[in-house]
Amino acid sequence: MAPDGDGIVPVRRALLSTFDPTGLVEFARSLTALSVDIVATSGTAAALARGGVPSRPAEELTGIGDWFGGRIKTLHPGLLGGLLAPRTPEGAQELADHRLLPIDLVAVNFYPFARRYAEDPTAADLVEMIDVGGVTLARAAAKNHAWVAVLTDPADYPSVAAELAERSGGLAAATRRALALRTFDRVAAYDAEIARGLAGPPASGGGFPPEIRFVREPLVLRYGENPHQAAAAYRRAPSSEGRIDPSAVELVKGDGLSFNNLLDLDTALATVAEFPGPAVAVVKHATPVGASTAPTIEEALTHALETDPVARYGGIIAANRPIGAAAPPALRGVFVDLLAATGFDPAARPALDRRSKLKLVRVDLPRAVGPSWEARGALGRLLLQEVDRRPLVPGELVRMTSHTATPEELASLDFAWRVVRHAKSNAVVLARGTSTVGIGSGQAARVTAVEIATRVAGDLARGSVLASDAFFPFADGVELAARAGVRAIVQPGGSVRDAEVIAAAEAAGIAMYRTGWRVFRH
Repeated sequence: MAPDGDGIVPVRRALLSTFDPTGLVEFARSLTALSVDIVATSGTAAALARGGVPSRPAEELTGIGDWFGGRIKTLHPGLLGGLLAPRTPEGAQELADHRLLPIDLVAVNFYPFARRYAEDPTAADLVEMIDVGGVTLARAAAKNHAWVAVLTDPADYPSVAAELAERSGGLAAATRRALALRTFDRVAAYDAEIARGLAGPPASGGGFPPEIRFVREPLVLRYGENPHQAAAAYRRAPSSEGRIDPSAVELVKGDGLSFNNLLDLDTALATVAEFPGPAVAVVKHATPVGASTAPTIEEALTHALETDPVARYGGIIAANRPIGAAAPPALRGVFVDLLAATGFDPAARPALDRRSKLKLVRVDLPRAVGPSWEARGALGRLLLQEVDRRPLVPGELVRMTSHTATPEELASLDFAWRVVRHAKSNAVVLARGTSTVGIGSGQAARVTAVEIATRVAGDLARGSVLASDAFFPFADGVELAARAGVRAIVQPGGSVRDAEVIAAAEAAGIAMYRTGWRVFRH
């Protein structure tokens, strides 16, 4: 039977053979509601039965059970013929000749080899986690996607069920093709995981993956760094362990996001994620120009915006809490390109919606669990490094001068250090309490960064604290900070001129502390 004019093929028979039961019963129910004949392998059939969904055993089509402990149960013409047969008169005749039934949809996922390897790389049963039958079914269905739909990710069940319901039990050609492409990606990733696992851990490399695969992100970018440059976003390809999703980014109002929006947003979210309490960061050109943590988001927003009224123009703002009705007044008279938060109170939307050019983005904060890397491009290569999550432990601070910071100043130094690690090097942050008052970043000379930060802070520099992302190579930066009225400094230390730098701080009455490690960000 040929598809209709839109490439829609009806789904009359489905084969379900899954290891992961997520969403399986609900999906099967949606198929049953459309009178789809469900065929299931033994374990899947049992899961469906527990959920009250009837199915036919795969043995009815194959005539065999679970041979060799289940190693052979789907590798049979009774299933593969029904998947691979072309839906032509000749194909239909051959199916009839061999007494085979056509299969129009397959839902299958693979044994979790990578998960078992992570639990115990030397496990005796590791080889049993190498899926053969499931991968074969998936490849066969994907090859014949002109007629057959294949699902290898439970996350696709709801959208496929919705389309089947909308199209009276049929799926469009574009859907079948998209599912096939995702399947080939998943099969390739799965095979790569097995090859890496059987090869064993690399002799060196610091735990970095020997290869990384990326797929195009559905998120559409308006343009690159400049409007004449096209841009696209990619995410890590899915593996046999399921999706590898980045933090959620949902545009809820405004024009599409740009390349620069994502770079700025990445910095802003990383900054506010530093703080357990309500925090706001204002970012311009991928570097903070204001940050604050306070008892409420409204207070933090006000203080962050006050840091640099000039640099904040046209920047973006991120908050680590939902935006409530009390927040929009703080934005009055402030030109902001994008406001990101974990949510937006409906009471805040009318005031925000009146700003026609303002983009609103709902986000999830970065999760600091498991290994995480960040990538940059250089010389046609992808450079990968660990995300900098090293915390500043109070016991690490070594006092370099005879002067001692007050408890309040030490807390402010901790805040400033958390912010400076997200500013472009060379970077200097001035803070009072838990709000920035001046930031100098992206400078070739550290003294210039100090000059900018103190100029931005103005009179608020007097009594402030300073964080420097790397050591002071000369005493001039400290002398400039002293003239501005800085009371305490935190810096990595380690300069060949540390003695001169410390002497300048000592003479000015500044309490100076050394961390012993730097936080450059290029």
